[in-house]
Amino acid sequence: MCNMTFEETSGDNSSERMESVAEALEEVLSSAVPQGCTTVGVYEAAKSLNADPDNVVLCLLATDDEEDVALQIHFTLIQAFCCENDINILRVSNLQRLAEILGGGKAGGEPTDLHCVLVTNPQSSLWKDPALSKVTRFCRESRCLDQWVPVINLPDR
Repeated sequence: MCNMTFEETSGDNSSERMESVAEALEEVLSSAVPQGCTTVGVYEAAKSLNADPDNVVLCLLATDDEEDVALQIHFTLIQAFCCENDINILRVSNLQRLAEILGGGKAGGEPTDLHCVLVTNPQSSLWKDPALSKVTRFCRESRCLDQWVPVINLPDR
């Protein structure tokens, strides 16, 4: 159910709102990484989604300037799966900033595939994160506006 006014969905508040959601997303990722609640990489994400989709609370699809057809096909399939399983999805621009938040984006000296990042629920139910609630609310409101995969720009720091 969508209870939004026109003022809440457009105008000057929208840029402030996007910045607020970007900050909340950074908080979510910063707290999820040390808890081991992230899955990084398109293939790893697909395996995780197939194994336990109920444990995934957020799917991030990172955009960059590459026009990789195979990657776009994977994105389409992942998006469809997430929509079918009621998993929130965000497109994230600024791959470099995403790499910084996730700890450099290198595993054993090799660049990590950051095109898809899943955030999963930790086993403890104590993780009632207000930042995650803000991101979830933003995704829900975006779906009400027929923006099924909204784009968030992570600002440089």
